[in-house]
Amino acid sequence: MTNHEEMALSRRTFVKGSALAGLGAAAVGTTSLFGCAPATEGGEDLAATGEGAAPADEKIVWTHCHVNCGGACVLQCHVADDEITYVESDNTGDASFGGFQARACLRGRSIRRWINGADRLNYPMRRVAGTKRGDGQYEQISWDEALDTIAAEFKRITETYGNESVFVQECSGVEQNVMMNNPFFRLFNLCGGVVTRYGNYSNGALTFGAQPFTYGGGWGKRSYKTLEEGELVVLFGNAPCDTRMAGDGHGYDLSVAIEQKGVRVICIDPRRSEIATNHDVEWIPIMPGTDAALVAGIAHELIAADLVDVDFLHTYCVGYDEETLPEGAPANSSYYAYVMGTGYDMVEKTPAWAAAITKIPEARIIQLAHEIGEAKPCFIVQGWGPQRRTNGETAARAIALLPQLVGQVGKPSTNSGLREGNGGFELPSLPTGDNPIEVKFPNYLWPEAIRDGQKLTALNAGIQGGDALPAPIKMMINYGNNMPANQNGDINTTTDILRDESLCEFIVCYDVVMTDSANYADIILPDLTPQETWTLSTQGENNDSKGIWFGQPTTSAKFERREVYEVCADLAERLGVADEYTDGGKTREDWCRALYEEWRAENPQAPTWEEGLAMGIYKEDIEVENDTDPFIEDPEANPLETATGKIQVYAPELAEMAATWELPEGDVIMPIPAYVPGFNGPDAATEAYPLHFTGYHTKAHTHSSYANNQIIQDAHRHNVWVNPLDAEERGIKNGDTVRVFNEQGEILIEARVTDRIMPGVAAIPQGSWHSADMNGDRVDKGGCINTLTSRHCTPVAKATGQHTFIGQIAKA
Repeated sequence: MTNHEEMALSRRTFVKGSALAGLGAAAVGTTSLFGCAPATEGGEDLAATGEGAAPADEKIVWTHCHVNCGGACVLQCHVADDEITYVESDNTGDASFGGFQARACLRGRSIRRWINGADRLNYPMRRVAGTKRGDGQYEQISWDEALDTIAAEFKRITETYGNESVFVQECSGVEQNVMMNNPFFRLFNLCGGVVTRYGNYSNGALTFGAQPFTYGGGWGKRSYKTLEEGELVVLFGNAPCDTRMAGDGHGYDLSVAIEQKGVRVICIDPRRSEIATNHDVEWIPIMPGTDAALVAGIAHELIAADLVDVDFLHTYCVGYDEETLPEGAPANSSYYAYVMGTGYDMVEKTPAWAAAITKIPEARIIQLAHEIGEAKPCFIVQGWGPQRRTNGETAARAIALLPQLVGQVGKPSTNSGLREGNGGFELPSLPTGDNPIEVKFPNYLWPEAIRDGQKLTALNAGIQGGDALPAPIKMMINYGNNMPANQNGDINTTTDILRDESLCEFIVCYDVVMTDSANYADIILPDLTPQETWTLSTQGENNDSKGIWFGQPTTSAKFERREVYEVCADLAERLGVADEYTDGGKTREDWCRALYEEWRAENPQAPTWEEGLAMGIYKEDIEVENDTDPFIEDPEANPLETATGKIQVYAPELAEMAATWELPEGDVIMPIPAYVPGFNGPDAATEAYPLHFTGYHTKAHTHSSYANNQIIQDAHRHNVWVNPLDAEERGIKNGDTVRVFNEQGEILIEARVTDRIMPGVAAIPQGSWHSADMNGDRVDKGGCINTLTSRHCTPVAKATGQHTFIGQIAKA
């Protein structure tokens, strides 16, 4: 073991001292810390005035933003003296409707501040012997010590418990590039494999619990670019100008359609989002988690007014009425029977019934039904908020049912009722090889996989590839995410699991900054940002743009930061698979080039690798798909990938699950998209916890990325939204510090008193960094919503239900 200086430092003390030198170097002169172009004292752009000439050695290095927002935006970094001096974004091509510029939002434009931030990790560190995970006591070690320890622990744990006991977490903080956490999978698959997960935190309930049983895939999804003049667009829990505000994002597409095509937009959401605030858009407030009740009330009126497209339902769907029920389904189990009061609960789902649950006036539900039923075409779309609740799967299926009822899916200028569509290029990623371990568990249940191990089965936890989890997680690699102590339901419970070293015996955190999650690691490794190494990305993963972004190191690697592929190559050497891992010595740059050339073989019109590096960005015009789908043209010749080959209003697979799976008390699986209140749903409020809370994505950070960038947080405050009626009752004024608490925990947060949230409901943005004395009162002073959320998951996909909880607010 090499010598090193013992330093029992707090995590912030350690990272601040070594990072501030870089920040200071970048902040000299007239450069704005915000990352924009240098300006005079009067605020004029120096480039525009001709004054303040750039340094003689200044160069522009193309790269791109990589956070998990669904977009991917171009960054032109001006570099001098091996430091980024300021940042521009995409200024190439035509930004008119039909074209795009991948312009970064304020988060991406502040990238220099993040790269040089005080929380930046600079050296490998090890938890000080005798301290507990979460205590924040670390000592600097060498890379050799760190990698020797990781290799030795991997060997010990796999020999003791098997490779099934090693887990690599979802890489949520770095997206849209060819590497992500693939180097770890490539390495470990050469060494016997690891247990893997399915699903994700973003849309697990929709992708694995709703969509397969409705359409069998991403069928029927369309872009806002397909909208016709004056068309009706109905958004359920979809805030594209908050969550898809990137330069190549759908927020831009919908904004253009509103301004240039005069489309009419109705936004159904507990919170009045940016699209409903900044445009002439109608906002219909709805109680969180009651979307399926609203759809049932609308369906009742559609039936009463003879606005249901029965021919469409009989031709393309199964289970709408008794006539179309699949073989084996019991009588009166159709959706029609459910709505009309002859189904399983014998309750008629009138608009008045729906109004009592949703808090939307009965008259508005009736009117909405007529607007949807009479609009041809009609574009119905949901965000990912409705399915991030414990009744998320049935809510998502219900919203998808609405366009089916009126025959507005699979046809031009319509949508499936799921998320808006996307297009663009698809790049190959670093190949990971074959994993000999087939068993998978739902991504959200990794804490339970640590604590409960083999108790998780196919019937009680959705285990795939086996009857049960073969082993508990004993070694965890946390690369590029802040999930363990931040982006995960019920932080207090989760961190208790992590602190128990008899459960998960070895944890590695490999990240750019010292997150609170890193505080629960045994070994911490300092990563390079994507802007400091070779990268290759496509356009945003959920956007209708078409391009390849080329990234190369903006500056040299500082301190002892190293990128993941190279580090895994060193681990491969220690584990005896170096040549196989590097494919004969390939570097990260070599892989980027090789993967690009593989893609270019199918796209010969694209520039060469060298040309692409010089351009920085390659874009093509995209023609969005807007033809009638082949399934609609001929459903017999072009069946969907469902059990019945048709759109499933009644899903026989879900009926089978309902009969065989072991569910917690109160959870249900329904073959039709019936309304289920869910855990902590709208009827769960108590005298102690009378308010319903909804989580949402804020413009100030992407999950927890950029949440430590104070300039962005000052521009867009992190606060709890409280309706004026609820605030007055509690003596709360705008800007007050308040306590938000429930059975899970307590946070301190600033109050924003606003009528942009409906009465009886409060809204907290997710992603703020957890900051609490976990050896003391555990009150979170960072305002992290997951201090208050539960571990209760959705019944089918076992996905996150953490946008559902009840609680109370009081002045601090």
